[in-house]
Amino acid sequence: MSDITIRKADGLWSVRAGGAVLAESRDALQLSEPGYPDIIYFPRDDIAMAFLDPSDHGSHCPKKGDATYYSIATKSQTLENAAWSYEAPLAGVEEIGGHIAFHATDFVTIEQI
Repeated sequence: MSDITIRKADGLWSVRAGGAVLAESRDALQLSEPGYPDIIYFPRDDIAMAFLDPSDHGSHCPKKGDATYYSIATKSQTLENAAWSYEAPLAGVEEIGGHIAFHATDFVTIEQI
């Protein structure tokens, strides 16, 4: 049994980088895992995928599975491996399939609006 909880994120959420809105969704998911900050996962349909370039980077989480990464291409810079998804999430976290999460940084803003 996993200690991860996934629920619908309340309200409207957005992701911005380089002055552009990359995502805006009322259907985002909030993933909570002890010892880590909550992560907002955005449905692909609510993301401007033209800003995301698949990366060669990958990682493995024993609770969620194999992560695929994306770099964000803005007008002024490329933010390497700034977003990730679990294409085939493990049992118990299947809901995050088809969703992408973003690293909040000085260049990427994730907020409830």
